[in-house]
Amino acid sequence: MITGGGHDDNVSTRENEKDQMATKNQAPRYARAVNVLITTLLRAGIKLTGAGKYPIYLLTVRGRKSGLPRTIPIATWERDGKRYVGSMWGIVDWVRNLRSAGEAVLTRGRRSETVTVRELPQGEAALVLREDIKSGNPFAGPYGVTANSSLEEFERAVLIHPVFVFESK
Repeated sequence: MITGGGHDDNVSTRENEKDQMATKNQAPRYARAVNVLITTLLRAGIKLTGAGKYPIYLLTVRGRKSGLPRTIPIATWERDGKRYVGSMWGIVDWVRNLRSAGEAVLTRGRRSETVTVRELPQGEAALVLREDIKSGNPFAGPYGVTANSSLEEFERAVLIHPVFVFESK
């Protein structure tokens, strides 16, 4: 009985490599469709506020591969005079672009400002996210934690759902 080295081994190796490739996170289709509508309204200068009175901004960041500006609507929250954003849908393209660029333009109404962006370390991000969710964040579902979750659960959540702080230039 021949157990290795044949053609079938090459095929299965190639299939195994595909299985082990990193998957790309994406927002669900409904969220992407809503983003088109929200982006159109925000570009028209209409100030929008999401559920829970979270102000919605247009985030424009330079693409890490193309260098072209990429724009997406985001809901921010404020604590102690600082503005934060978390990625509900995981490590998506805007997160990768933000990590690469380190700065972005936030637009709300007719006002735009360039900000530096810093990804919070795991411990700090967990505390910030926990405080926000405990205060009633209506977008908490995709993070996989609740107001009653332990700090360790929040620390695991922010590995998949990074949190950033915006600082004025």
